[in-house]
Amino acid sequence: MPANRESRSVLIGAGAIVCACFLLAPIGIRGEYYLHVLANILFFAYMACAWNIVSGYTGQLSLGHSALGGIGGYVSTLLFIYLGLSPWLGMLVGGFTAMLVGVAIGFPCFRLRGPYFTLTTIAFAEILRIWVENTDEFMGLELRGAQGLLVPLKGNAPLLFQFDSKVSYYYVILVMLLMVAAVTWWMEQSRMGFYLKAIRADQDAAEALGINSTRYLLSAMALSSFLTAMGGSFYAQYFRYINPERNMGLDFSIEVALMGIVGGQGTVIGPILGAFLLTPAGEISRSLLGGKLMGLHLVIYGLVLVLAVMFLPKGLIEPIGRLFGSRRRRPTEAPAVRTAS
Repeated sequence: MPANRESRSVLIGAGAIVCACFLLAPIGIRGEYYLHVLANILFFAYMACAWNIVSGYTGQLSLGHSALGGIGGYVSTLLFIYLGLSPWLGMLVGGFTAMLVGVAIGFPCFRLRGPYFTLTTIAFAEILRIWVENTDEFMGLELRGAQGLLVPLKGNAPLLFQFDSKVSYYYVILVMLLMVAAVTWWMEQSRMGFYLKAIRADQDAAEALGINSTRYLLSAMALSSFLTAMGGSFYAQYFRYINPERNMGLDFSIEVALMGIVGGQGTVIGPILGAFLLTPAGEISRSLLGGKLMGLHLVIYGLVLVLAVMFLPKGLIEPIGRLFGSRRRRPTEAPAVRTAS
């Protein structure tokens, strides 16, 4: 127990230092590009954490989360364009819309065993992407097909989720990341987290113990969908543009899933670590080599993934956890029992 308390205090102290560094980062970083890269890392860390809630803790691999993020982005943007609704509120509406869609996808799939959920998420994301790309107008709403939607510019309007500086967007996504990490930690410590881990380990055994697996899987899917859609809304406001190819494409879903897997799925900070490894690797290789040798940055990005999977099968969280001594050690021998002499 003392060792566990000591390691926990070390982790809390390290987490406080890291948070302080991120809060002060815009002061030390000069240049919009570097701040943009850091904000991009935080965004992917957020999306990977949202994906991790359903895929990491339940073992149900989703490769269609880009569609849920796209729904959030399109709903908040359309509400802003046609009704003048602030994206701060629109992202909540988009979140609830994506949550309903996520539950509709999971309801039939979670009653079956096998890869049906994964295949269904891929099919749904691709069908939605193709439909949006080929639809210019729907029910009087102009979707503009493959061209995508431009967010109307209102200048420096914080109430409308628009800022002159990237610093404000940086702090928004930082708060969102801390929020999703706190939600994940709360879920992991709650009864829901224990049930989800039991379902991931052996669904039949969990149901034999009285756990309603469908109910808890749908709860995880609903929470993950809501948070993913909020991330999609942030993306649309940050770049002031959204289109189906990027925001609903399969490559975006795979990119987010790989960050969770490489970092360590089923943990609170694992997806964050994966994002901090893979996002800079892709960004740096693309900026340095993308213009000279087309496609080489993708090879380097893939090489990093292969090495991480080969040498860190449980993710980056394993060596870091070993470093801080956060892994609980099981006693190998029973304590000796004293007998009265």
